[in-house]
Amino acid sequence: MEENKEESVQKFLDLVKKSRRGKLKIYIGMSPGVGKTYRMLQEAHALLRDGIDVCIGYVETHKRNETEALVAGLPMIPRKSIFYRAKSLEEMDVQAIINRHPEIVIVDELAHTNAEGSKNTKRWQDVYDILEAGISVVSAVNIQHLESINEDVQRITGITITERIPDKILEIADEIVNIDLTADELLTRLREGKIYDKSKIEQALGNFFKSEKILQLRELALKEVVHQVERKIHFEIPKSVKLRPEKFLACISSNAATAGVVIRKTARLASYYHSPWIVLYVQSDSESLDKIKLDKQRHLINHFKLATELGAEVVKVKSNNITQAIMDMAAEREITTICIGKPHLNIFQVILRTAIFNQLLRNLAAKEIDMVILS
Repeated sequence: MEENKEESVQKFLDLVKKSRRGKLKIYIGMSPGVGKTYRMLQEAHALLRDGIDVCIGYVETHKRNETEALVAGLPMIPRKSIFYRAKSLEEMDVQAIINRHPEIVIVDELAHTNAEGSKNTKRWQDVYDILEAGISVVSAVNIQHLESINEDVQRITGITITERIPDKILEIADEIVNIDLTADELLTRLREGKIYDKSKIEQALGNFFKSEKILQLRELALKEVVHQVERKIHFEIPKSVKLRPEKFLACISSNAATAGVVIRKTARLASYYHSPWIVLYVQSDSESLDKIKLDKQRHLINHFKLATELGAEVVKVKSNNITQAIMDMAAEREITTICIGKPHLNIFQVILRTAIFNQLLRNLAAKEIDMVILS
């Protein structure tokens, strides 16, 4: 009885804390130069005219004249200097923002990695601290920095994006605005010197700013915003008919090539349905710590960390009967969909030759659990 009382009190405190948290608005774009920072600064001026206490916490103008002109007249919280390897680096001063406590703060470059010595590794973590302090934030990010579509972006652009944000940040956002331009409009801005210095234009046109790449990134950005709107509608608008709540189980192994794919794609599915999800790793005797290779151990640790950052619960189970362990977990946690990586064998060979796999399929069918095989 006492435990139920404590749980009830904690739920109430969580609700109070959530109501006090600042609101988050994110401008998202398909690439640099579409006008995210410009729009944020325009909004800041409009808020200021309406008597709202708004400040710039951090803005990166990239020396664009039209953007720099909008900085003038806006209150700005000075950056702090961090000394690292005999260099002075400027970073956003999170504590100064919290101490100043404006109603709204503008924070650019959401995917930025902070200098060594900062409280948080990433700027999105700084933003979370500011929100928890009851200050609303307007921020901006490019679509290529979203963790779950990192592999898609690398395939499109040929570039590995190291600065990434977890999808959870978009999920907690109260408003997401897509700054959309056609490929032609963006290329015109580039050629006119409105994005990069003129000495870098030709290089940019030959690499990232190719029309076919821009079109694909634009599609990703548009899909992501639509997806987030649908998710909010699904979550916030009550349904007259109660549907079975989705719950996903991502099953990974020590195979580094497939584990990351399974985690990211399951994260996207879980985000779409606004559903909880679990990452399950079944450790057999052959993969005990004294037998598994060090590189595989490192990959596993990194995948567990990735899953946690993307919002999953990570569960590790020791068993030599992997199929049974999956079935037990599905039953215990009321899983609706199991996600696995593509088997090394042709899937039909697996089904025909593997009695255990057949047993798994029969059990899943009996319990109305779906299976998704992710390539």
